[in-house]
Amino acid sequence: MNIYRQILVKNWGYSEFRPLQEEIICSVADEKKDALGLLPTGGGKSIIFQVPAIAMDGLCLVITPLIALMKDQVENLLSKNIKAAAIYSGISKYEIDIILNNCVFGAYKFLYLSPERLDTELFMTRLPDMKINLIAVDEAHCISQWGYDFRPAYLKIAEIRKLLPKVPVLALTATATVNVVEDIQEKLLFSTKNVFKKSFERKNLVYLVRDVEDKFRYLLRIASKIKGTGIVYVRNRKKTKEIAIFLQQNNIKADYYHAGLDNKLKDAKQNNWKTGSVKIIVATNAFGMGIDKADVRFVVHMDLPDSLEAYYQEAGRAGRDGKASFAILLYNNSDKLKIEKRVATNFPEKEFIKRVYFALGNYYQIPIGAGKGRMLDFKISDFVSRFSFPVLQTYSALKLLQNDGYIELAEEFFSLSKVMFIASQNDLYKFQVANSIVDPFIKLILRTYTGLFSTFTNIDEEFLAKKANCSVKIIFDYLIKLDQAKIIRYIPQRKLPFIIYTEERLEDKNLRISKENYETRKENYLKKMEAVLEYAASSNKCRSQILLNYFDEHDADRCGQCDVCRKRNELSLSKYEFDLVLEEIKPKLLKNDMKIEELIATSNFLEAKVMKVIRWLTDNKKILYTSNSKIKWNDK
Repeated sequence: MNIYRQILVKNWGYSEFRPLQEEIICSVADEKKDALGLLPTGGGKSIIFQVPAIAMDGLCLVITPLIALMKDQVENLLSKNIKAAAIYSGISKYEIDIILNNCVFGAYKFLYLSPERLDTELFMTRLPDMKINLIAVDEAHCISQWGYDFRPAYLKIAEIRKLLPKVPVLALTATATVNVVEDIQEKLLFSTKNVFKKSFERKNLVYLVRDVEDKFRYLLRIASKIKGTGIVYVRNRKKTKEIAIFLQQNNIKADYYHAGLDNKLKDAKQNNWKTGSVKIIVATNAFGMGIDKADVRFVVHMDLPDSLEAYYQEAGRAGRDGKASFAILLYNNSDKLKIEKRVATNFPEKEFIKRVYFALGNYYQIPIGAGKGRMLDFKISDFVSRFSFPVLQTYSALKLLQNDGYIELAEEFFSLSKVMFIASQNDLYKFQVANSIVDPFIKLILRTYTGLFSTFTNIDEEFLAKKANCSVKIIFDYLIKLDQAKIIRYIPQRKLPFIIYTEERLEDKNLRISKENYETRKENYLKKMEAVLEYAASSNKCRSQILLNYFDEHDADRCGQCDVCRKRNELSLSKYEFDLVLEEIKPKLLKNDMKIEELIATSNFLEAKVMKVIRWLTDNKKILYTSNSKIKWNDK
C-alpha cells in the first residue's frame, strides 16, 4: 500500500480512492506537475489536495472564496489531529499575525486563505519564510471571466506563483467549459497543460422539466410522490419560508434555510434534514456547499438558475449514493419575463453604482482620500432605507464595486468568540496569586480548551457559564477584565456583515467601472441565461445531452429517462429503433425537402415505424411542412 492510500485509510477510513483522485495526486506530488481536476459535485475534491499535502514536508496553501467551507474543512482537519488554520476578511490583524507566525515555524499543515488576502502586506512579508509544498486552488473557475462566478482577486495567484516557482499548483472545480478550462491554466501560469476530467454524465440522475402554471401544487405532488429527502431551491429568502409553510400545511415535514439565519439555527435545521426528521429543506443557493448527504432523492428548482453550471452543481446534490434520483426544474412562460428583470437587477446602471459608492462614503462619514483598510459594520436594510435605494440593485452595485477592487463586502459573516493567552506562564501565575477572585475562571478556561498559549482558540461563553454555574454576563465581564489586564486577547463573536474599504475613498468623478467587470460580465451573463432558457424550453433534445454538450461532451447517448426521452419511448419504439430511423431520415431531409410518401418509399423500415418517428419530430418542431406539401429538417 503506497503512502497516499495509507493516509487515506488512516484519516478518512476509505480503502480505495475514487476515480481520478489517485492519478491527480501522483501528478502533483510525485511528478511535481501543475494539474487541473474537473470533478462533479460530490467527487471528493478536498481529499485530492489534503492527502498529498500530508504526505509531503511543509505547508499546503489552500485558496478558496467560501468562508463557510473554509471553516468547515479546518474543523474537519483539526478533528483528525491535522493542524490547520484559515485567514479571511473579518479576523483581526493580531490574530492573522499569530497564524502567519505559526505557519513560518511549521505549526500547521494547511493554511486556508481567501483570495482577497493574498496581496496583503502581512501575508507577503511572511510568505518567503514559509515552506510551501503545494498551492491548492479550489473553485478554480472563479479565475476566469468566462466562468459563472468570476472573482478578480483570484488573478493575484499568478503573483504568488512567481515567488514560489517550484511549487506545483492543483486547481479544482466541479464545472467548467472548454474556454474556462483553457483560461484557468493560462491565468494560473501552468508550465504545461495537464487536465484530469471526469465525465459530467450522471446516469442515475433523471432530469425533468415541467411546464406548469401552479408551481406550488406541482411541488406538493412531487413531495408526496417521491420517497426520501429533497432540496427545493428558490431565489429569495422570503420564498423559502413561504414554501416551507405551504408544505407543512399539507402534511409534509419541511423547513427553510438561507444565509440570513443565525448560525445555531442554521446548524439545527441542517441537522434535522440530514437525520431525516425533516423531509424537505427549502433554500436559497446558500444551502449545499459542503453538505455531504448521499441519499437525497430529489432536487427541485422553483426558479431558473443563473447558469447551467450552477444548475448542474445544485441538481447534482441528488443521488450521490448512485441510486435513482430526480433533478426537476419547474418552468413557465412568465420565467422568460423575469430574466429581463434579473439582468437589470444584477447589472444596474453605472450611474446608480456611482451613487451607491458616494452614499456609502457619506453613510460612514469617510473623507475623500481616507478610509483604506477600515472595516465597518454594515446592515444593508439600514443603508437602503437611509438613501431610499432598491435593495437588490444596491446589493449588485456593491458586488460590482467589490469586483473592481474598491471595497470588500462580507454579506453574512459570523465568527465565534476567540481567546489567546498573551501573558507568560510566570506573569500569569503572579496575576492568579494577586487576583484570587479570577483564579477559578482562569483555571476553568485552561481545563476546557487547549492550545491557548500558541494560537487563538474558539470559545463558547454559554458553555463556560453552564460549567461555572453562573450567568453569561459574568463570563463576559471576566473575559473583558483579563483582556484589559493583558493576560489574554479576547475577540468577542461577530454576527454583523461588514464592509472593508480596500482603497481610499475616491471622488465621484474618479470612480471607474471597468469594461471587463461590467460590459463583458453582462454579456457573458446573458449568454449563460440563454443556455438556461434553451434547456428549459427544449422539447426535442435529451436533457442530459444538452447539459453534456454545454460542458463539451458531444458524443453522449440519449439518457432514455428524462422527460424528452420518455416521450420518445411512448412511441412503442426502442431507443435503438428510433435512432436508426432518425439516422436514415435526417440526412435525406438535410439534403432535400421531400414528401412523406417519398421518405416512406425509400426507407428500409416499416411504414408504421417511420410514421411514428416523423410524427414525433413534427410535434417537436424538428420537421416543418413547406408550402408545397413537403417536409424539411429544422436545425433551429
